[in-house]
Amino acid sequence: MTGCDLRRAEYVDAIRPLALLVVLSAVLAAVAAACGSSGESSTGAAPATSATTTSAATTTTAETTTTPVDTLAGAGTTPVEAAATGSETALLDRVGVAGHEGYDRVVFQFTNVVPGYRIEYRPGPFSEDGSGRPVSLNGHAFVVVRMEPASGYDLNAGEGQLVYKGSPRIEGKDSGTSMVAEVVRTGDFESVLTWVVGLGAKVDFRVRTLSAPARLVVDFRDH
Repeated sequence: MTGCDLRRAEYVDAIRPLALLVVLSAVLAAVAAACGSSGESSTGAAPATSATTTSAATTTTAETTTTPVDTLAGAGTTPVEAAATGSETALLDRVGVAGHEGYDRVVFQFTNVVPGYRIEYRPGPFSEDGSGRPVSLNGHAFVVVRMEPASGYDLNAGEGQLVYKGSPRIEGKDSGTSMVAEVVRTGDFESVLTWVVGLGAKVDFRVRTLSAPARLVVDFRDH
């Protein structure tokens, strides 16, 4: 081996470890790069996972029981009466008849006070007070409204003054009633005023008195 060959062999032996180190470093760098590219970025937001939850709405319906309102509480078919609160004669100036939901109403309106009264069922036939003349009346059941002291005339006004100027006979059909067939005056004599209510059937009635103006109110069930 010549001197040149000897020096070449020494050179190769010297650089072989260095070359192996370079190769190994390159391999490690490639492995690290491969591992780094397969991971997720720590600063990136994680993919959002949307979960849809369906909740069934529960509706609770409360069952309510509606009790019909009795528009004529305390009504009945027995006689109703009350005494006059004074000696003044009640002066009738209006009789009103009207149909309402569930009942028919008859109103006796006075210019001053409400008289004493007795209201009751009575069978026909009927006659006019004083003269005794027969009075015809439509209906299958009859309620007599007797008021005292009361009159449609003001006897204290000179020779007497007519206060009630309405009809002595009022038909229910003209007033939209269901049960009241007719209301007829059968007497105005010696401070006793009498009207009779003809009904389609015998039903409960309720009596009330009201003021401003003074009124006697009789309500009849319409069924």
